[in-house]
Amino acid sequence: MPKIKTKSGTKKRFKTTGTGKVAMFSSGKRHNLTKRTKKMKRAAKGPVIMSKQDTKIVKKYMNSKI
Repeated sequence: MPKIKTKSGTKKRFKTTGTGKVAMFSSGKRHNLTKRTKKMKRAAKGPVIMSKQDTKIVKKYMNSKI
């Protein structure tokens, strides 16, 4: 049985932390930022840790053994 390939879109959008959690970056930061408040732009700045339910799905696409 062949190895399952990792989904390319998944490996570009998500990172696994050292503890096994999955981090992602918020969307909506590329253009049309003049409409958004400073608070909204700051909130979308850093990475966000995903919930456990979503983490299982993402790890399946990444072929993670964790």
